[in-house]
Amino acid sequence: MEENVFQSRLDLKALSESVHNIREEIGKVIVGQEQMVNLIITAILADGHVLIEGVPGVAKTLTAKLVSKAISVKFSRIQFTPDLMPSDVLGTSVFNVKNSAFEFKAGPIFSNIVLIDEINRAPAKTQAALFEVMEERQITIDGNTHVMEPPYIVLATQNPIEQEGTYRLPEAQLDRFLFKIQVTYPSFEQEVSIIAGHHARKGVAPIGDVKAVLNAGEIGTYRQQVQQLHVEENLLRYIAHIIHETRNSPALFLGASPRASVAILNGSKAFAAVNGRDFVTPEDIKFIALPVLRHRVMLTPDKEMEGVTTDDVVKQIIDKIEVPR
Repeated sequence: MEENVFQSRLDLKALSESVHNIREEIGKVIVGQEQMVNLIITAILADGHVLIEGVPGVAKTLTAKLVSKAISVKFSRIQFTPDLMPSDVLGTSVFNVKNSAFEFKAGPIFSNIVLIDEINRAPAKTQAALFEVMEERQITIDGNTHVMEPPYIVLATQNPIEQEGTYRLPEAQLDRFLFKIQVTYPSFEQEVSIIAGHHARKGVAPIGDVKAVLNAGEIGTYRQQVQQLHVEENLLRYIAHIIHETRNSPALFLGASPRASVAILNGSKAFAAVNGRDFVTPEDIKFIALPVLRHRVMLTPDKEMEGVTTDDVVKQIIDKIEVPR
């Protein structure tokens, strides 16, 4: 009698090794923050943008820079400020005296990994300049369309505490981020490790120790593998059930859109691949649903007054839905 041994339908060995290598490189500098790192890697494989929210000093920007350094692609950083104009981000047409014609000078948004620091510091018109490029991976200026080279990922940071001099991101902007990651303080032991590591380096910048372990071609290959992951039909219905419940929850003024359904599906497939599996489980969906939904739903005014968070409501919705087996 033959043994019934499970065999992976996809060879994810190379993908798993690359994920491990990226974690190793980032781990040379960052202590803890495993969930943030895992979700950023998951977003890259799912071809999605990431909003990273946390108080100053918890390595939001540093982690985004390290991820870009571990991947051999073009990187640009944009510091959003209240006086930043759309042309400062997208680029502008400049008159060339030599040939008497206007030439387009590309802005910093033209890259593969774009880090936008303090995205809520720029006014609405500058934030709106990102709508097209984040959704369609292209920019239309002066009637000409400029298509971005893949991979194209926007990593944006914001501070949830300080509100002076900030501009709240509109719902249409938030909906374009695959994940919203909330970064917390390190534990006591992690804090000790951070201090000890800083002391041991004697002021030498650690970012130079990080080397590129992944390239654009490999990301393209891994993304194709992720799309081929197996998802049972009952799990598709499970995703739809979660989204449907957000639209009927008395605690929510605004429920999730179909874009959120697709985001949970793509995120779950990428997260399963990151964990070495070629199939999605209900646990993948439950884990991914929180970073996908927390910025896409809005609380009713009375729930806000009570101090309830969107995370609380999303967790309640997930807990009351029967998990398919």
